[in-house]
Amino acid sequence: MCDTSTPLVFAGDSMPVFRALSKVAKQALLAPACGCQPLTVAIRNISFSPRQVTSGSDASFHSVSFSETDHPKVLITGGLGQLGVGLAKLLRKRFGKNNVILSDIRKPPSNVFHSGPFIYSDILDYKNLREIVVNNRITWLVHYSALLSAVGEANVALARAVNITGLHNILDIAAEHGLRLFVPSTIGAFGPTSPRNPTPDLCVQRPRTIYGVSKVHAELMGEYYHHRYGLDFRCLRYPGIISADSQPGGGTTDYAVQIFHDAVKTGKFECNLKPDTRLPMMYIDDCLRATLEVMEAPAESLSMRTYNINAMSFTPEELAKEVQKQLPDLQVTYEIDSVRQAIADSWPMNFDDSNARNDWCWKHDYDLPELVQTMLNFIGSDSRIAQAN
Repeated sequence: MCDTSTPLVFAGDSMPVFRALSKVAKQALLAPACGCQPLTVAIRNISFSPRQVTSGSDASFHSVSFSETDHPKVLITGGLGQLGVGLAKLLRKRFGKNNVILSDIRKPPSNVFHSGPFIYSDILDYKNLREIVVNNRITWLVHYSALLSAVGEANVALARAVNITGLHNILDIAAEHGLRLFVPSTIGAFGPTSPRNPTPDLCVQRPRTIYGVSKVHAELMGEYYHHRYGLDFRCLRYPGIISADSQPGGGTTDYAVQIFHDAVKTGKFECNLKPDTRLPMMYIDDCLRATLEVMEAPAESLSMRTYNINAMSFTPEELAKEVQKQLPDLQVTYEIDSVRQAIADSWPMNFDDSNARNDWCWKHDYDLPELVQTMLNFIGSDSRIAQAN
């Protein structure tokens, strides 16, 4: 762990020199504005820079600060999104309730607030984030804060700030404090020139959305910090994730969640993608388990820093037919959203995740029939409870 409190060391009698420098710095900070670049910016960049690790040092990506017999202390950013609450529940079962801290900038619902530690955390506030890591002795950081594909296209400036500037804060803090860092990537990290069926781990990417561009940036920056500073960076490219206990969050694959809610509540569903649009998908339980497994995988088993993972690939038409096996009266219509359709047409149709399966024995549990049955059981039971109440 870096100690930034005494960044300068002097030979001989150092204290008079240090006090003199401190006095000069204090005067400069208190001086009135003069149109110059503020000194505080330079001091932040020096004091909070990632630890310096030379290529020949003993540093490795087994850099977490807890012993093999201890549980990690986990911080999850963006914790109120589709995945954060579920991952916190899984990790708390494994590591203990108080060892997993959920964070977000929004007020949590009562059930989340009372299920375990929750704190306010803004990833654009570097000082606040750093204090959280230090004060809670964090050793694992799961960075879920991001604006998704369709929402990001509607607000590029905000997506750039959250997805890129926020990532830089996370990377610097993780490197400084020797954290094991997980940052998810996505099918959106690929573009129209990428091979689509199947899409391998390593190929041309060139995405056409700010969301995809920011995820490629995250992959490359994480790998750079791994090689340059020894950061234990781990990343999975998620397919479309389907879950019953959260509402769609502005992604292109949201139709595959919405169809279940509409099927149970109204018996009618309007899809915003073409019926033959094939995309890779995964049930949330598989996604969360894969995240835990790659975080726990021995360092020597990882041949790369970023992996594809996959479970199934289907079209809206195939999904609708599977749902209609359970709910024959479901009526499906198509009203194509041109923005989302263009995004989907640039994404992979099928992921090649053979490296994940070979390196750390990844294996999914849910195929399409199991997915549909599970979703309808979950949403149907919730609907019946709501009607009874």
